[in-house]
Amino acid sequence: MVSAARLAARANRRLAFRLLVVTAAMFGFGYALVPLYDIVCDLTGIGGRTGVVSEATAATGGVDSTRVVKVQFVATVSSTLRWKFNGPGQTLEAHPGKVYETSFSASNLSNRPVVAQAVPSVTPVGAAAHFNKIECFCFTRQRLEPGETRDMPVRFVVNEEIPRRIGTLTLAYTFFEAEPAAQSAAASAAASDGTRTNG
Repeated sequence: MVSAARLAARANRRLAFRLLVVTAAMFGFGYALVPLYDIVCDLTGIGGRTGVVSEATAATGGVDSTRVVKVQFVATVSSTLRWKFNGPGQTLEAHPGKVYETSFSASNLSNRPVVAQAVPSVTPVGAAAHFNKIECFCFTRQRLEPGETRDMPVRFVVNEEIPRRIGTLTLAYTFFEAEPAAQSAAASAAASDGTRTNG
């Protein structure tokens, strides 16, 4: 007969083994999360995984004047950011291969300087791979003083190889506060002081 103590010890070993397997699986999932996120972003356009091309590269492609792809614009801000952010008021009809420019507008409604970052996304699935930015305010953080309003241009080209099933795509930006402006100013001042002393 097996004693109760031996049964308890065996149950404890099984439990420890199961917990070890769960811990290893959680670690593996955490390790794989970044590549999985990148794949999802590439497929869906979330996170602004669009192409970036130079003006010269964009000019070398051909323009497909027989096709029109409607480009819609969406502008939002996070609930904690006191900014007003507007996109172009109308849908743009783009010929694949032709360079276009449009402008968004952002206003700081708070009583303090704010540094924010725009996070882009392109839908539907598969469209992001064919939407190339030449110039975009989303490439850098934006600092707005209290009450300041600024136009924020975007230059882009829709790749002529965009699938025919995609007749409309949506370019959306959401602004998030990147860091407190006072912290940003202090970091800039410290960097410039370091440059002066070292240079």
